[in-house]
Amino acid sequence: MRTHWARPLAIALALAGCRGRHEGPGEPTQASVPPAAVAARTETQRRALGGLGVAEPPARQILFGDLHVHTTFSVDAFLRTLPFMQGEGAHPPADACDFARYCSDLDFWSINDHAEGVTPAHWAETKESIRQCNALAGDPKNPDLVAFLGWEWTQVGQTPETHYGHKNVIFRDTAEDRVPRRPISARAGVLGQAFVQPAPLWQRLTFPLLDFPNRQRYYDFGRFQRELLAVPLCPPGVDTRELPADCHETAETPDVLFEKLAQWGFDTLVIPHGTTWGFYTPAGSTFDKQLRGPMHDEQKQRLLEVYSGHGNSEEYRPWLAVDRDPGGAPHCPEPTRDYLPCCWQAGEIIRARCTNPASPECEERVTAARANYLGAGVAGHRTVPGATIEDWKDCGQCRDCFNPAFNYRPGSSAQYALAIANFDDPAKPRRFRFGLIASSDNHSARPGTGYKEFARRAMTEAIGARDETWRARVMGAPAAPRPASLAVDEIPPGPAFTMLETERQASFFMTGGLVAVHAAGRDRDAVWSALKRREVYGTSGDRILLWFDLLNGPGGVMPMGSEATLAEAPRFRVRAVGALEQKPGCPEYSLYALGAARIAALCRGECYNPGDRRRRVTRIEVVRIRPQVRPGEPVRELIEDPWRRIDCPRDPAGCTAEFDDPSFLMSGRPALYYVRAVEEPTPAVNAGGLRCERDAAGSCVRVHPCFGDYRTPFDDDCLAPNEERAWSSPIYLDPAS
Repeated sequence: MRTHWARPLAIALALAGCRGRHEGPGEPTQASVPPAAVAARTETQRRALGGLGVAEPPARQILFGDLHVHTTFSVDAFLRTLPFMQGEGAHPPADACDFARYCSDLDFWSINDHAEGVTPAHWAETKESIRQCNALAGDPKNPDLVAFLGWEWTQVGQTPETHYGHKNVIFRDTAEDRVPRRPISARAGVLGQAFVQPAPLWQRLTFPLLDFPNRQRYYDFGRFQRELLAVPLCPPGVDTRELPADCHETAETPDVLFEKLAQWGFDTLVIPHGTTWGFYTPAGSTFDKQLRGPMHDEQKQRLLEVYSGHGNSEEYRPWLAVDRDPGGAPHCPEPTRDYLPCCWQAGEIIRARCTNPASPECEERVTAARANYLGAGVAGHRTVPGATIEDWKDCGQCRDCFNPAFNYRPGSSAQYALAIANFDDPAKPRRFRFGLIASSDNHSARPGTGYKEFARRAMTEAIGARDETWRARVMGAPAAPRPASLAVDEIPPGPAFTMLETERQASFFMTGGLVAVHAAGRDRDAVWSALKRREVYGTSGDRILLWFDLLNGPGGVMPMGSEATLAEAPRFRVRAVGALEQKPGCPEYSLYALGAARIAALCRGECYNPGDRRRRVTRIEVVRIRPQVRPGEPVRELIEDPWRRIDCPRDPAGCTAEFDDPSFLMSGRPALYYVRAVEEPTPAVNAGGLRCERDAAGSCVRVHPCFGDYRTPFDDDCLAPNEERAWSSPIYLDPAS
């Protein structure tokens, strides 16, 4: 029999520590990588070039890094740590430093927490943590690791016209007088507002009680939110250098962001990323508006993240998720062999619920369902109550893309961006000239997660409720199927998690990519210089070695990322060497520095630990894009992918090829060329996507999702064959007049 004091005592115990603890930056491990281990990286590359017949060592070495890393100073990253989401607990900036140094064995990385969620205290702690990470790197001229400071500007528009997407802002320097006093966010946007909204009161009160042994983590999150809400917005219209340090600064659009960065005057890179990720990107969004006037800064916005743990953003496809009639009104396009629009599938789900699918009444419901889906934007799935993930089949997905981003938006792809032009000044058409990189977009302070394909829930963003009870608490009870769809204003309010397709996208999270630079040294200046001159490439995670050069440039050989004007046919050379296969476990110096317990917790028992055998590069694919030279020129006709395919010998030593383009001068128009080096198939996490069963026509008839929550076993990495690859930066050529 319970006593009269049992309930008050339980409440008192639950409230103990309810004010929460401040989420601190942590302390990095006080040791650097042995110089011999660092030197071995360069020697390995020298031997690889020797295998290709290159006797002279190159003037520049290839360094690998990750320029897109979140810690629990980001709101969404903190949410991942909560126990009901199978969270691991805090992963502060110090964890990222240790992971990059000892788990993934990177040469450089940057911190990019969402500016919307970074308080003045956390910004100060971030700067100091990055300085500590660099201080442990040994000789500044030959460091084992370079850490860059930055943040993510996280903008989301509700319509294609107002959506500019996410951009990482990264600074060359870390000294207090060489970096901004505060990050600049896009908090006024819809996603920024979601970041600062406190959890519902009933959740704040009941979750610690319902998960009593783990209550402290919920209290800590409550304090994290209170600290964020306590920061006032900076007054508008004031020069950023004159604003107080303890306010929250915002820039709603890229032009304002670029203006504020120009006021600081620091050496800065702004890198768009996740551009085709339809989780938050409205259907119909394209890159065109970002070429207008001050919406693009050629000196700062020099790189584009083509691949990350959120998938591939490289490839353009001509199909549409939404079409428009001559008057501009949206309507749902019909499916094609390559693509099933989700608005169309919304109608088919409703059709299956009709008593008589052939009746005029049913057809009216189907038509209304398609219109309602489009009217709700990225919340379109909410217009069909009771629809399951399986009901949607593979709608919205690119069926023939390599590891595509979820709900793919081809008008925001890298190829589309490189093909378009702005003709506001007809005499000087304006074009993007991006270098192509990849990174992880990891949210658990783990830079460079793609070194091994394992631990799906730690090395990717796939998370979810730990059991059925917690899923119901967070997502709400499943809606009952209805014979008709809902208009956007009829959608009942629900938990924030349900407004976006958080569960369906779990099948599309990859372990992440890497950025590679051709640098004259290992120090900060050398890395930064390579990034600025675009002598960079991206990989899907494997450390593929890639060289791509113009052989007959005006001054001789010119590397990837270069621009030139030619009066002759261009001649190119590409060299590619596959990544070293991995041995199990970790190097001795990692075990010695971190210890067995931290290796298990942070590295999940596995580190970058290369053996001697290399994966084989099976082919080189050359992509040629001839950008628009007149307004309205159809983009699909300008992208030749692949323009050339070069099959490589069955030799793990690598692949070398030369080719030219005799038609370049005859065309009389600019062109850009980049290459993909593709490896032999190997198993990779989530490479199967939704794992469709297809009929003879190629349509998806049944899906087998890889859930982030309890519905997929925790130890199931959802492995499938994958052709890992590297993308060079383009070489941009103009014909001599």
